[in-house]
Amino acid sequence: MHSLPDPRVPPQQRSGRWKMLLVLAVCAAPVVASYFTFYVVRPSGSAYGELIAPTVDLPADLPLADLQGRAVPADSLRGQWLLAVVQPAACGAACERQLYVQRQLREMLGKERTRVDKVWLIPDEGMPRPEVLAAVGQKGVEVTVLRVPQQRLAAWLKPAPGKALSDHFYVVDPMGRWMLRAPAEPDPKKFKADLDKLLKASAGWDSPGR
Repeated sequence: MHSLPDPRVPPQQRSGRWKMLLVLAVCAAPVVASYFTFYVVRPSGSAYGELIAPTVDLPADLPLADLQGRAVPADSLRGQWLLAVVQPAACGAACERQLYVQRQLREMLGKERTRVDKVWLIPDEGMPRPEVLAAVGQKGVEVTVLRVPQQRLAAWLKPAPGKALSDHFYVVDPMGRWMLRAPAEPDPKKFKADLDKLLKASAGWDSPGR
């Protein structure tokens, strides 16, 4: 005995739902494929940095502010790969060195560098020295400098055991998902290879510019 179609759902509506699901599946396929490639297939060997699985979403209510104290929506960070550091405003020698490596890593990506934004997250109320801000903006690409409360930041990004938040580079994908953490004091060439793999695997669905 065959079941009859539900008379409350017109055939046209059922067809429309299936078409919508098909469109969503087609749109999501490149993203799923790129992450499968990076996390499971792992071309050319495993990652140098630590893959974060499952990935951690950028909290929509993360309280961010620029150096002038203006609120910045967390969602404004979406749409671009982020190479983020967490350093105090005072920024001593170790901080300056990390910001320099951050700038060099982006430049090493060549033509793909336009797909990556540099982000400096400051977990305090201090003001960076003008010379430090000038240095991070060399080569015409400024770093996005944002304040965020330490406790709220620590609920999103986490260091490796025994390390501090300031010891690492954090890679966030264009959908706002933290998915890779560099070792403390990383070898730039080895970590750049991770970035190359990510950008190559995501080339089908990510485009330059936010």
